[in-house]
Amino acid sequence: MNKPARKVDGLLFDKDGTLFDFHTTWSAWAGDLIEDLAQGDAAVRARLASEMHYDLDERRFRPMSPIVAGTNREAAECVARAVPDRKVEELEIFLMETSAAAPQAETVPLAAFLQALAAEGLALGVATNDTEHGARAHLGKAGVVDKFDFIAGFDSGHGAKPAPGPCLAFARAMGLAPGRVAMVGDSTHDLLAGRAAGMQTVAVLTGTATRADLAPLADVVLPDIGHIPAWMIA
Repeated sequence: MNKPARKVDGLLFDKDGTLFDFHTTWSAWAGDLIEDLAQGDAAVRARLASEMHYDLDERRFRPMSPIVAGTNREAAECVARAVPDRKVEELEIFLMETSAAAPQAETVPLAAFLQALAAEGLALGVATNDTEHGARAHLGKAGVVDKFDFIAGFDSGHGAKPAPGPCLAFARAMGLAPGRVAMVGDSTHDLLAGRAAGMQTVAVLTGTATRADLAPLADVVLPDIGHIPAWMIA
């Protein structure tokens, strides 16, 4: 029996909130970061929480936090507004180093999931607004860095989402028409980038955005990436 035709030949994943659960990883990291930078000063703690759009009581990012989908540089600029005695460049390095060590919670068991996709002949990539260093560190800790044909951070020379540069770079590297690639992500930045590149867009609900936020920009909204194989042949 012939296999059903699939919708795509390549999948380009966002990292945080897509491959890894956002709140389990980044909300916990941010809470510790705020305490570290505040050094017991309640006023500094409050300023950091305000600038980062972070709920100190819930220990969670608010959905519209500029850090959720922003680059490491944008996060450093955000933090610097609350601690003006610290240089943005210094904070950028500090955030990169501490975030690279943040524990990751996989949204699905990634090794088996990615192995199954690769066995189907799909090209696999990651495009994140984190640094490439951070992306490789997190994927390496999960034991899946070698499962991807392409890994790009905002600092890899292709630009940052929501611009289409990272998406187009993946398509070029894999020799694929953009329309045969799906950009998979948990934020409007991901979906806007994919649409601008002429790709299909798959939204997942493992980040901070809601279905209502994502649906207008997505070809499909899924609970998590584990539902992608069924979508590809539906």
